[in-house]
Amino acid sequence: MKVSQFFGKFLSLYLWGNLLAMLLLVAGVCFAVKYGLDFYTHHGEKVTVPNVIHKSYADAEHILEGLGLDVQIGDTGYVKTLPPDCILEQSVKPGSIVKSGRVIYLVINASSTPTLAIPDIIDNTSYREARAKLTAMGFKVGEPQMVPGEKDWVYGIKVRGKNVTNGSRVSVEDVLIIQVGDGMIDAADSVAFADPVYEEEEDMFEVVTEPTEDVPDDEPATTPKETPPAAKEPAKPAQPAQPEVDDFEEVTGPEQ
Repeated sequence: MKVSQFFGKFLSLYLWGNLLAMLLLVAGVCFAVKYGLDFYTHHGEKVTVPNVIHKSYADAEHILEGLGLDVQIGDTGYVKTLPPDCILEQSVKPGSIVKSGRVIYLVINASSTPTLAIPDIIDNTSYREARAKLTAMGFKVGEPQMVPGEKDWVYGIKVRGKNVTNGSRVSVEDVLIIQVGDGMIDAADSVAFADPVYEEEEDMFEVVTEPTEDVPDDEPATTPKETPPAAKEPAKPAQPAQPEVDDFEEVTGPEQ
């Protein structure tokens, strides 16, 4: 390639046009990143969070969204003295400085008392463990009711005078009465078991022992001599059978 051709391509408008386009693209990206991030993160913007506690949800939402804040319901609670949909808590404390677009979570008052399920404690646990579990769940527990049964064992739960079962949903405002065994078993429910008595069987054969004579220590004990069996008598020959004699004598008349 000649020198004149090289400088001719280097000074061409096509080459310098591409370089200028690349520079403009890089400058545009830098400008977009700088001002785009400021707009996305609300750089320099400051919003003071107002106090919306005890206001209605509609009023709180209108106030917070008017300041550029986002509103969401985080949870519900219950306070008997406050009206339904009243704001009980807010996630960001009043007076805090935040950026616009910040999400504020609100806790509103429920329209009815919340209910909880009775855990598996009836006839399955002791009174101390049952009371601790119910209290931790948020139930109100009253004085226990003693019933005949095993001591400190939970036999039932009463709510407003009625027995409930495991899994029943009960209002957190109701007072639970735990029925606890007093250690006295009801006679109608107890069964007395008696150990069987076996009579001693009498031995049909009496063991007869002969008195033993005292033997001096210096004399050896002598064993009794066996009595030889008696000699058997020889068998007598069989005799012919005798005719039977009639006790009445036969009387005959005189011979002629």
